[in-house]
Amino acid sequence: MTDRDDEGAVGAAGATGRQPRRQRKQMLLRLDPAVHDALARWAGEELRSANAQIEFLLRKALADAGRLPGAARPIPRRGRPPRPAAGDEPDDGESGGRTPQ
Repeated sequence: MTDRDDEGAVGAAGATGRQPRRQRKQMLLRLDPAVHDALARWAGEELRSANAQIEFLLRKALADAGRLPGAARPIPRRGRPPRPAAGDEPDDGESGGRTPQ
């Protein structure tokens, strides 16, 4: 699949109004071992993988230089979704299986 196919393809996902998921680019990166160790420590302190830390730093550098493309999607959030706040729960008329007394 080419970049053009990936960005321009509508397919079944486009019929539902959802954006098709873009394939993330893969690349080989050679680093000095000391730089990798420092990066891995920093990533661990911020609860990120080394790969996520590299992407975070590259995006920050691009944004600071005014070169981050507007079409760049935000970094996907990983892990458990946040709990809804007490007032955010849908009011469907049910009280969690209990009946009011």
